[in-house]
Amino acid sequence: MFAKKVNHKMTDRGYRIFICLLIFILFLNIFVFQVTAVSGDSMRQTLHNDDVYIISKIGNALQLYPDYGDVVVIDSRVSQKRTVLTAIADMYRYNIIKKLITGGEPGDMWVKRVIGLPGDRLYMSDGIVYRNGELLDEIYVNADEMPRYYNDEYIVPEGHIFVMGDNRNHSSDSRRIGAIPIENVIGTVKIKIKSGD
Repeated sequence: MFAKKVNHKMTDRGYRIFICLLIFILFLNIFVFQVTAVSGDSMRQTLHNDDVYIISKIGNALQLYPDYGDVVVIDSRVSQKRTVLTAIADMYRYNIIKKLITGGEPGDMWVKRVIGLPGDRLYMSDGIVYRNGELLDEIYVNADEMPRYYNDEYIVPEGHIFVMGDNRNHSSDSRRIGAIPIENVIGTVKIKIKSGD
């Protein structure tokens, strides 16, 4: 009888430890860091399909703006308000283990480079980007093809950033969906774990 009580207490303690560990992992994944994989070629030559990275989510949690040139993961569903519940649901939808097992498919989370911050005026023409009248030296852009721009001009609104893929002719980005609300910036790419293609 005594052994049953001890086992019951140990089981209760085990459950509590498991629940605390699960909450801690959720906290880390929502607010601190996340492992993610690249889907597609929109960032080629910088990032490749199936590359695996750790992204820092601290800036997202504190609503800080990334710097020019940072590579970020964004939620492309710019018309939907992003909440903590969205972040929890996305952990299941876009988790790295699921992608590695199933092969995954491109979804709503996109990896892009920050080109503009609030108030910036961007002008694109003849394969060149100007920010506030100054030519950008974009050494990271895929040199295999000259980017096609059509005398496009954008002004980045307050509370938003403007992002583009490095493989400009093969990238869905702010030129298609508009400026990205700061709350839709999931995190900044920091450490490469595994090479893909």
